[in-house]
Amino acid sequence: MTLFPAFLKLENRQVIIIGGGTLAESKLPALLEAGARIRLISPRLSPSLTAKVRAHHLDWWPKLYEPGDLAGAFLVIAATSIPEVNAAVFREAEARSILCNAVDDTDNCHFFYGSIVQRGDLQIAISTNGKSPALAQRLRKELEEQFGPEYAAWLEWLGAARQILRAQNSEPELTTKWLHLLASRPMFDKFLNESASQNSKQGAA
Repeated sequence: MTLFPAFLKLENRQVIIIGGGTLAESKLPALLEAGARIRLISPRLSPSLTAKVRAHHLDWWPKLYEPGDLAGAFLVIAATSIPEVNAAVFREAEARSILCNAVDDTDNCHFFYGSIVQRGDLQIAISTNGKSPALAQRLRKELEEQFGPEYAAWLEWLGAARQILRAQNSEPELTTKWLHLLASRPMFDKFLNESASQNSKQGAA
């Protein structure tokens, strides 16, 4: 099976997490960053997850999952260690055409979480089709060394330059050439050198 890679817009979309332990908690940061509306369904929450629910004013239904609980959801995550619950959540998601991920349960997933390298708006996602999360994690660490925090600032600069070029130039081919030039490795090195020089001057002042 070949996976289709995609980056989802989750802002203000309903995401339901079934579970109240460490598996559920591990899925929160990325969903919060994406601006999703999060609901947790679990009779109990771990102390640290309870703190996060309060801090972010998340919706919590203190109950066991039941069929019908996924109504209105765009995406659901079954973050339990009970295969029967994961399978039941997946069946309802299938019936409602809702995207479903069951943590560490590849048979009950429409999609897999990738290992992510994030530098500002730059995201590099790695997937092994569920075959080796360990390999995905190793590759992520290597890419984190290759693509440092400086890429976040450079991407902001590239985005601003793209807006200016597209506003000023009516020749699409010429604009495209400039954009590829600005995104080249030599221009990245120049950006780093100029940034270092500017920071040095500010430090001296």
